[in-house]
Amino acid sequence: MESHPPTAPGAAGVQGGDEWPERAAATLDDVDRAIIAELRRDGRMSVRTLAEHVHISRASAYARLTRLMEDGVITGFTAEISPAKAGLGTSAYVSITIEQNSWRQVSARLRETPYVEHFAMVGGDYDVLALVRTPDNAALRHVVLERIQDIPGVRATRTWLVFDEARGQGAHWTRPRP
Repeated sequence: MESHPPTAPGAAGVQGGDEWPERAAATLDDVDRAIIAELRRDGRMSVRTLAEHVHISRASAYARLTRLMEDGVITGFTAEISPAKAGLGTSAYVSITIEQNSWRQVSARLRETPYVEHFAMVGGDYDVLALVRTPDNAALRHVVLERIQDIPGVRATRTWLVFDEARGQGAHWTRPRP
């Protein structure tokens, strides 16, 4: 007799109110990791160039790229922007304390708030951490004091100005060589 794990609310084919986030991760082999590494270096490269760099056929590169996108591993392609050179010279991390059970409403409003580049629910002393990039301090003040603090469910904020920033290495998408 075949055994199946219980189906969680929100799983494929289940309709309902409270949904659980998708927990299954795609299985990636060395070629998939190499494709991801190449696209992280240059997301504009052609599939032909990608195939050459990864040492697979173009057809295989197309198929794997399509699968990685369909599986949600690759969620999109974007340009990296220099905020200061694009007119957003003031950056800050804003920690936000929210009322219990208000995450959905607060996150919906944060998605609509201009200059909020990224936010995440976090564990610790605060509930939400947001990266805000604005043209100047006056705009930052407006975003924090008049937009974020006016969101129903927000109890308090704390702002840290960013003086300098750098990108880390992130995950290594290729296996280390012995």
